[in-house]
Amino acid sequence: MDFKTTKTPDATEVWLTGRLEFTDHDRLSDIISLVEQSTARRFVLDLSGLEFIDSAGLGMLLILQDETESRNIRMIVRGPAGDVRRSIELARLSEIITVEF
Repeated sequence: MDFKTTKTPDATEVWLTGRLEFTDHDRLSDIISLVEQSTARRFVLDLSGLEFIDSAGLGMLLILQDETESRNIRMIVRGPAGDVRRSIELARLSEIITVEF
């Protein structure tokens, strides 16, 4: 998984590409650092470029949700498509996380 970031006064946006799976757990701390440094009230995780997500990746989304919530930052998952969207729907994450399909 690779990611790039854009920061505005209103939001921190992170675009994920490739595959989000167990082996990316070390990269999660980099994204959590972005949350910790953010002064914006919204954290947007754009998954439109993500090709695959496994159960560990879904768990990482929940960890990010906890991190943002603890800092009173609203997390939005945007644009999951294909198998990523299907995995998010099967796990019913949209009941916990704001997902913009």
